[in-house]
Amino acid sequence: MLPNWFFKWNSERPANIYGPAILVGAVGSAVIVVVALISLGQPYATASIQTGPAGTGMSRTEFKSDLAKPDPSIEAMYFDEPYIPEGGENLAKDIYKNVQVLGDLTEDNFNRVMGAMTQWVAPEQGCAYCHGDVALEEYGADDLYTKVVARRMIQMTQNINENWDGHVNVNKEVGVTCFTCHRGENVPSDIWFRIAPVTKATEGWSAVQNRVTVQSQYTSLPSDALETYLLKTESIKVHNLDAHADEYPSDPDVPTWQNAERTFSLMNYISNSLGVNCVFCHNSRAFYDPGQVTPQWATELLGISMVQELNNEYLVPLTEVYPPERLGPVYQDAPKAACKTCHKGYQQPLQGTNVIGNYPELAATGAPVYD
Repeated sequence: MLPNWFFKWNSERPANIYGPAILVGAVGSAVIVVVALISLGQPYATASIQTGPAGTGMSRTEFKSDLAKPDPSIEAMYFDEPYIPEGGENLAKDIYKNVQVLGDLTEDNFNRVMGAMTQWVAPEQGCAYCHGDVALEEYGADDLYTKVVARRMIQMTQNINENWDGHVNVNKEVGVTCFTCHRGENVPSDIWFRIAPVTKATEGWSAVQNRVTVQSQYTSLPSDALETYLLKTESIKVHNLDAHADEYPSDPDVPTWQNAERTFSLMNYISNSLGVNCVFCHNSRAFYDPGQVTPQWATELLGISMVQELNNEYLVPLTEVYPPERLGPVYQDAPKAACKTCHKGYQQPLQGTNVIGNYPELAATGAPVYD
């Protein structure tokens, strides 16, 4: 039954049928929306993680639907429980030829780890990816570059888990394995190469910016931030709070606007790599003050130092090992790692899944500890 005002409106304005129709339609639509929200729930509900004092805007907001969405790589992970040694078993180094890493493992555990690495890195090619299409007796040869690289990557993985525990296991045991970066691919995604200068028509500072590149995260910011800070290990800085009257830009200790733009480029890259915003690590009222940052700032600082070591101690020295097609397009440099190589857009790689629990052989350089 329609209300009396509806009939009165029609009698007084017989030609105007749109006014009440629009009003009734709007009210009806609102009722439908309210009922749907109550019964089905808020489709764009958010969850907020506060990272600093109340009232400072230091929070990270995400849609609950995104938080509930698992990293698709998790389903593809390969796990195999270790064999607990009973003592007296033959070791891999005594059975197989040229075993330079993991040689102290029992034969069963050695083959288990080799099988897992195959699934993590080369599920389609299988063992032949590193050993070639040869008989098992010839697996000791180092004829393929992939085997030489894999050996060094095992050492790198052990180093990360053993010496960078404050970054990879900051909240709980998570660790890293080959799968953390490779995700079933021969070459990990989100590796990077040196490309600067990128603007050929200019010289100097202008030549490293104002061109959309992967390294600049498709912005006009400098494209050499990863090279400057994650390879050359230069100091990350923006500005200071003192007057610049007695300072000269030529002084390496004086932060310049070039430092600021490179730093913004790096910070933008890190934010995109972890799927977070600035206040995840920084205090919004004092970005420059390391005494007012969040705990995540220290974790990220360790991560930057870790990546610097990985690039300079493990990845760049492999330049002569790689074939030309694996090197960079401009400088023929070795592929390098950065935050996104592991994180893939998530705060924690593989959303904090413990990948090292079943592989204590990769957790340290010494003898594995089996629980």
